[in-house]
Amino acid sequence: MSNDTDSIFLEALTLLVTGDKDILEIVMLSLYVTLSAVILSSLFSIPLSAILTIKNFFGKTAIIIISNSLMALPPVVVGLGLYLLISANGILAAYELLYTPSAMIVAQFIILTPIIVALSRQNIQDSYLKYDEYFKSLGTSTFQKIKTLVWETRFSLITNALAALGRGLSEVGAVIIVGGNIAHQTRMMTTTIAMETSRGDLKLALAVGIILIFISITINIILYALKLNLEVNDGK
Repeated sequence: MSNDTDSIFLEALTLLVTGDKDILEIVMLSLYVTLSAVILSSLFSIPLSAILTIKNFFGKTAIIIISNSLMALPPVVVGLGLYLLISANGILAAYELLYTPSAMIVAQFIILTPIIVALSRQNIQDSYLKYDEYFKSLGTSTFQKIKTLVWETRFSLITNALAALGRGLSEVGAVIIVGGNIAHQTRMMTTTIAMETSRGDLKLALAVGIILIFISITINIILYALKLNLEVNDGK
């Protein structure tokens, strides 16, 4: 058994060293889908978080409760719901999104947005409490407040986005439902590991797993560096 394990590990390393084209394609698609989802979600979530902090309006509490509740929404439920919308009989069938990278981006956007909203709102709210009186004395507009608060909390917001990136890269359920795990089209790192393990192609699953672990460690190193930077800035 030990020899078999060593052999699989060496074969996996060989795939990585030789730059296997299939693995590169899978990694690039995974990064494209998740980075796209994180960027789109951040562009939507950060201004929304600032507005939820600054403004009082009807339905604000409901939005906060819903966004917090959706943080625990199982990804497979997101995948199923989206599948029903974009499948042949769904109301969005005309857009032909099913089994495309775009569908996976939408699925991850839905999963990641509540996470970024909740984390960003807390960061912006902490900053707003410090600057509230200053804003009132200057008669600052809502747009100026948002711009100032986003800039002041930029390191925390980047940390939130990186945390969402790690969450997105590790997601399996939703993307496999709406993406279909089609070779050379919608096959991502996590879906490849799940499929190849079930098929018994452990060398490919392990090679992709090593890359995923490396990316996760890199993200955590960046998060740690940002945390140190944030602590230094707060200490000034």
